[in-house]
Amino acid sequence: MKLTVKLLDIANRGVLLHSTDARNMRVRDGDRVLVADEATGKTAQAHVDTTGSLIEPGVIGVYRPLNATLAVDEGAVVVVRSAERPASLRHIKKKMDGGRFTKDETVDIVRDIVDDILSPGEITAYVTASYINGLDMDEVEYLTRATVETGERLHFTRHPIVDKHSIGGVPGNKITLLIAPIIAASGLLIPKTSSRAITGAGGTADLMEVLAPVSFTATEVQQMTEKVGGVIVWGGATNIAPADDKIITYEYPLRIDARGQMIASVMAKKFAVGADLVVIDIPVGRNTKIPDPQEGRKLAREFIEIGERLGMRVECALSYGESLVGHTIGPNLEVREALAVLEGATEPSSLVQKSLSLSGIALEMAGKAAQGQGYQAAAELLRSGKALEKMRQIIEIQGGDPTVKAEDIVPGEYRFDVRAPQDGYVIELNNSALVTLARLAGSPYDHGAGLEIHAKKGTRVKKGDPIFTIYAEREWRLERAIEVGRTLMPVVVEGMVLERIPSERWV
Repeated sequence: MKLTVKLLDIANRGVLLHSTDARNMRVRDGDRVLVADEATGKTAQAHVDTTGSLIEPGVIGVYRPLNATLAVDEGAVVVVRSAERPASLRHIKKKMDGGRFTKDETVDIVRDIVDDILSPGEITAYVTASYINGLDMDEVEYLTRATVETGERLHFTRHPIVDKHSIGGVPGNKITLLIAPIIAASGLLIPKTSSRAITGAGGTADLMEVLAPVSFTATEVQQMTEKVGGVIVWGGATNIAPADDKIITYEYPLRIDARGQMIASVMAKKFAVGADLVVIDIPVGRNTKIPDPQEGRKLAREFIEIGERLGMRVECALSYGESLVGHTIGPNLEVREALAVLEGATEPSSLVQKSLSLSGIALEMAGKAAQGQGYQAAAELLRSGKALEKMRQIIEIQGGDPTVKAEDIVPGEYRFDVRAPQDGYVIELNNSALVTLARLAGSPYDHGAGLEIHAKKGTRVKKGDPIFTIYAEREWRLERAIEVGRTLMPVVVEGMVLERIPSERWV
């Protein structure tokens, strides 16, 4: 069927057909059509939406992402016919039924995700099937390699290339803002590509964006790294492992981070940037992704095995995950805290010690420090101001202000102090509840939103002492966070009465 093009500014790789034309082509909402421009010879598959009123019969609405491929003009005539379902849907159904992906099946799925052949619902089905039925180590390797092969790669002439990653699950884990400049200050290269928040209140890319732009091409990332020794950028803009960022998009609404996909996601990005040495931070504890050290050691062995299969040396560190890192959650608050440490602050000790420990492992792996001396070597790079100077270079080359100081970065103007209801000790800090409150306050999209924790687990407090402060950039978000916070009870003080339930007889 020949139809006249109407361009529609809709961010979906699809087309809009009048219901009459759809019936004539025997297609329904969610089916696929092949759109061909006979003048240029360009073709593209598209998902179908239908309408009875938004366009006239004989007209096809072409959405913006699809037209990036077709490049047709308003009013052009295109040929439209029904298209077959891609083979990757059979592979996904197989996984839903408990089967295993082969190497070729994984390549089919990843390529169709990258090329926008699969619809959002179909990608969600893939994510869900992999989450429920899991991926074995062969499937993880297939996914890792396919994710790398469908994107761009960095190729450095100087080695070793160092990288690090934290699997998340602990709020306030701003350590990359210290580790990357420490590693780069030692003379090593660290092209750090990072994600935005999936389940947390601020991914590393969200934090770095407070200081400088984070969206760059793969070529720019390589050039900047070679010039100053390191970068901290958003991986989603680089076309490095592009399938991973699309998968993350569909994990986000479900708040899931499937184990096999998580390992493949981490290792694909390390492999794609040419990393030789990788340090993986695995926080362990209640309310984290990994509940106990035994499970952490198992995950570490899986990361190490995939690294060996890909020719990368991987070491993992199990870290304490039952309390947030530092005292802050949310982009501005976390960046201010990290910059203060680079500028010479010795607190918070949890942030300093964790950053130096992981940096030290990397320095030992790269031969920049003797075995057991990495922590001290990292501490000297921090104490001397070399890490701060390197961070300023990274900020500048990414287009930020290298003279920025911790005191320049402020939280949102709306705030609320949560105070201790009685004397006692803080005996519980619920990480997931704290993250929920930070997100309700607007983090990570509102950079000034978040939490500042004044009393961590084990701290003695008196009645009326502030336990934590909620910050927001919009008053209604603060009010919403306060409302939900009263039911979540993210902090428990010993002896605190949670609820009084009177006898109905005497009410």
